[in-house]
Amino acid sequence: MVDQWKAPSAAEPAVGDDKSWKLLEKTLLAGVQEQRRARRWGIFFKVLTFCYLITVLVLFTPLLDMERTAVSGSGYTALIDVRGVIADKEEASADNLVTSLQAAFEDPKVKGVVLRINSPGGSPVQSGYVYDEIRRLRGLHPDTKVYAVISDLGASGAYYIASAADEIYADKASLVGSIGVTAAGFGFVGAMDKLGIQRRAYTSGEHKAFLDPFEPEKPDETKFWQGVLNVTHEQFIASVKQGRGDRLKDKEHPELFSGLVWTGQQALPLGLIDGLGNASSVARDVIGAKELVDFTVQESTFDRFSKKLGASVAQQLAMWMGFQGPTLR
Repeated sequence: MVDQWKAPSAAEPAVGDDKSWKLLEKTLLAGVQEQRRARRWGIFFKVLTFCYLITVLVLFTPLLDMERTAVSGSGYTALIDVRGVIADKEEASADNLVTSLQAAFEDPKVKGVVLRINSPGGSPVQSGYVYDEIRRLRGLHPDTKVYAVISDLGASGAYYIASAADEIYADKASLVGSIGVTAAGFGFVGAMDKLGIQRRAYTSGEHKAFLDPFEPEKPDETKFWQGVLNVTHEQFIASVKQGRGDRLKDKEHPELFSGLVWTGQQALPLGLIDGLGNASSVARDVIGAKELVDFTVQESTFDRFSKKLGASVAQQLAMWMGFQGPTLR
């Protein structure tokens, strides 16, 4: 008699199901263990990287701090860089430059201060802050002279700052001057008309949308803005004349205040500079203290190191570890 096949009930597992479930369970457990193992290694390498960075900071920061004390046995020349655009939150901001100047003047070993300038200028407000602080510190410390040394470019607000120094030096090919004020913008009225775009601005106050690039120029506002620029220019001229005094040949050369620039060789007979030279030659031959010690406000050691790791990675590490902001070296 042939046995009849009987289908397994729901309560009875089919043949082989128990082994399949065990195999699936082992596979899942192996995957979880692998994830845990990977997580442990990830944490290990993060901790290792953290310890490595801390070690670098601990080992190298004292070496950087020793730079100033290495020549503290005798007098030296304080070097302050005015580099790039002069503006708030930039490297050549008034806050950074004033901090550097105050530190240099308060150091009893400093025999003179060199402002090494390579800047196209920038904010008249920031430049004015630095100009005023130089003159104030010179009044408090008459024996400590300030020398501006222009390398590639000392124009506009950068020359504004330089004119506060006791003397100005430049290379024969440096670009010097640009004593003027500029404000530029764009007008999009014609383009909007061609594209059929309407400007809808809602203001309270007759001139609240002053110099709106999407509206036609208004003669009275243009005249007013030109007056603002003229006043700023006169302030610039007055400061330069106060700083340079009779050395400036402006009576013979009124174009000095026209916004033009000259080479160092041309600037010398015009009275814009006092001589040709660089930071090292001024420290050695004029101040008499050839050792240059950098008083420029620098990025922190961690910021400089992290930039070499890559911009995006460095940013995350800085936020994670809390090392941000400039330090005075």
